[in-house]
Amino acid sequence: MRTLIVGAGVIGSFNAARLRQAGQDVTLLARGQRLADLRQYGIVLEDFRTGRRTTTQVPLVDRLNPGDAYDLAIVIMRRNQIPGILPILAQNHRIPSVLFLGNNAAGTDDIVAALGRERVLIGMPNAGGARQGHIVRYLSWRWLPVLFGELDDQKTPRTQAIVRMFRSARLAARVIKNVDAYLKTHAAGLPILAGGVYLAGGNVRQFAHDAEALKLYLQAYREALRALHAIGVPVKPAATRLAEWLPQPIVLFATRRLLDSRLADMGAQPHLDAAVDEMKEMADEMRVILRQAGLPTPASDILFAQVDARFRASRSELTNPVVSGTAA
Repeated sequence: MRTLIVGAGVIGSFNAARLRQAGQDVTLLARGQRLADLRQYGIVLEDFRTGRRTTTQVPLVDRLNPGDAYDLAIVIMRRNQIPGILPILAQNHRIPSVLFLGNNAAGTDDIVAALGRERVLIGMPNAGGARQGHIVRYLSWRWLPVLFGELDDQKTPRTQAIVRMFRSARLAARVIKNVDAYLKTHAAGLPILAGGVYLAGGNVRQFAHDAEALKLYLQAYREALRALHAIGVPVKPAATRLAEWLPQPIVLFATRRLLDSRLADMGAQPHLDAAVDEMKEMADEMRVILRQAGLPTPASDILFAQVDARFRASRSELTNPVVSGTAA
């Protein structure tokens, strides 16, 4: 299967390298400084748990032309970046299958409108981490598979081929039903987690020890899950519903243990730091769901306001960079 991976961040780089190591015909689309680093160094992966490094040379392109032929494109980009890639994908009619792996609370209407329903698959990615210069420090486990599926929930020859491709690289992959519900459930927690961390000063571990911020987070999370129920979206996986009915002290204890860990240092902190724009996008998408549900959301409103404020601050830093120097 000739595969193009669109997006050379942590997850795209990780999967491109692992698939290439397994002998798969994979090409990575990258731009700017990331493309320059990849050309100079290759994909350098460092396992966060063991420190083991590998270097893999992967074929690179800096654009997708209308006539470029691939069996599959895997798009691994921030949700707010998807509108920018859709017109480029739409101009290309030689890629029959496009798998979008990433956060999405808004559904696939925009994607389907651009590409047609028959080309689109959606799912959740299988890794996390951070990029430090040209080195990708990643987190991945076999119990964190690529979860994906067709929009009509059918198992098809192409979904089975994609599963075989990932498994050839010893990457777990599974076809699931109602992927949209999984994505919406995941999105229900993501921007409020970001808001809680930003409220607590921007550090995940500091947030883990801020009792009031944690309580606000749990209240907001339960608001979001109730909203999904109200609009007819099942909470997936079913184990997530434990957060709705377990006593608050138990949920807070488990949340604190998870966030006050090296796992959170690499699995959550880097994304919350680097992807403030996506956190803003996800907060806005969840606002739409909450409005549709018509339920009171006082805790969510507070935490989404924290995301808004962090986003405005990040935009201000870009437009008004601090210049250091000595006064004349």
